[in-house]
Amino acid sequence: MFASATTRPSAGLRRAIGRAAAILSAFVIAACDPVGGTQQVTGGSTGPLIEPGQPVRVALLAPGGSGSQDLEWLSRSLKNAARMAASDAQGATIDLRIYDTGTSTEQAVAQANAAADAGAQIILGPLFAEGANAVGNAMQQRNINVLSFSNNAEIAGGNVFILGNSFANVADRLVSYGVRNGKRNVYLVAENDVAGQIGARAIQTAISRNGARLAGRTDHPVSVSGIDAAAPQIVSAAQAGGIDAVFMTANNQAVLPYLTQKLNEAGVNSQVTQFMGLTRWDQPSARMSMQQLQNGWFALPDQGLKSQFDARYRAAHGEQPHELAGLAYDGVAAIASLVRAGNRNALTTTGLTQRAGFAGVGGVFRLRPDGTSQRALAVATLRGNQLVILDPAPRGFGGAGY
Repeated sequence: MFASATTRPSAGLRRAIGRAAAILSAFVIAACDPVGGTQQVTGGSTGPLIEPGQPVRVALLAPGGSGSQDLEWLSRSLKNAARMAASDAQGATIDLRIYDTGTSTEQAVAQANAAADAGAQIILGPLFAEGANAVGNAMQQRNINVLSFSNNAEIAGGNVFILGNSFANVADRLVSYGVRNGKRNVYLVAENDVAGQIGARAIQTAISRNGARLAGRTDHPVSVSGIDAAAPQIVSAAQAGGIDAVFMTANNQAVLPYLTQKLNEAGVNSQVTQFMGLTRWDQPSARMSMQQLQNGWFALPDQGLKSQFDARYRAAHGEQPHELAGLAYDGVAAIASLVRAGNRNALTTTGLTQRAGFAGVGGVFRLRPDGTSQRALAVATLRGNQLVILDPAPRGFGGAGY
């Protein structure tokens, strides 16, 4: 239905956007809306000193027990990936303990405290930003750092780090690539939900940081009527000139195809004004054949490295890992590499934020002193219904792309 050229949305499309909006709104608010506290923490290095050569106790907080089939798959993937990394940790002994939190913030805090009581020296997880923020506050009093699976940079800081690929990281990669390729005047299109507004702030920051110009902005509701009302504003701005690129947050599953279809019908597409997206445009795979998405830019991890991990996981566990499984592997592997070096401050803020970074499932990454993560990403497009890499993910920090 998304490939249709009709300007009148079907009832099925309206239901799809509405249903997806309801589902994603509940998830995004839980996953991305910070409750305040941890990000305000400032001061010196936190985290316990370790005894070189001794096992390091790592507690994994996974969203098991939620009753959701998708979350159970994700929980299983995180646990299996963490165990794989612990087994791979030659030269370091990782004592991995696993705790199920479901989706409850209270349960996440209770399990983190139970892990700390059992001697945990660092916390890996939880998934949701609200829970990570609360766990961070609880663990700050116990001098324990938290490596959350969240991608919400707004809860990072103090003793809380985010392992997830943040909107800020994606936006910075795409805007910097755009500036190097003459796309300096960027028009921002954002959904007016929580995730869309967080994404919009990330894009505006990236525009400022990279010397680009915010050429205008349109916010829209996550609905067919909202998109119908917003599309003419975007088209008018693009046709008036002075715009090199249209950068869309488009987090919702049904919004991106419909929004870009409306723009394409009005003659605005990447052939005329470069489209950029904050999310993966090659997922789900059905999107790759959508005409309105061809030649748009988006960012993704090193697919060669990710494929190697996925193949190892499938061979060991008989199923495809969840897309976020690599975060658990990265967290344990980063801890192991620091412990292997024999530094007593391996689990402290100072140790975790080493400038060289770590080799991750999808490429190199590093943790910053502000609690955010910087991940190497490739810039990709869809061309002839195929994924095409325009600029490979950097293999280290300091070169092009950073």
